[in-house]
Amino acid sequence: MGLDMFLTKETYFFNDGKKSLKIEGVKGIKPERVKYIIEEIGYWRKANAIHQWFVANVQEGKDDCQKYFVTKEDLTKLLDVVTQVQQDHSKASVLLPTQSGFFFGGVGYDEYYFEDLEDTKEIIEQALLEESKYFYYQSSW
Repeated sequence: MGLDMFLTKETYFFNDGKKSLKIEGVKGIKPERVKYIIEEIGYWRKANAIHQWFVANVQEGKDDCQKYFVTKEDLTKLLDVVTQVQQDHSKASVLLPTQSGFFFGGVGYDEYYFEDLEDTKEIIEQALLEESKYFYYQSSW
């Protein structure tokens, strides 16, 4: 158990029931009924500072494991905060504080914290290159 965090991209696929996706080897899927394609574009494990940022800035303070819409503007803001903290580690506890919680991992500003920031930077930079505008964040623990 632990804090698992996902950033997904949803793409609407217009399907009037006459088109067929080529989905091979997936039992139980009727391609003519597919309406959305969901891709996982980011995954974190116990990156509680990143999770806290999403709770405070996207989820209106609700930490409830629900799926929340994330704009490219939100992602750009998070990338800016991550970059600031990477450039000046003394800003970490102010701009991107850790969050304690059951199974949330460590709360120190150590090498794991900064590895999470590097992973986050890579995830967001790739997401911002996507044409899609439909991103979602969800956590579970």
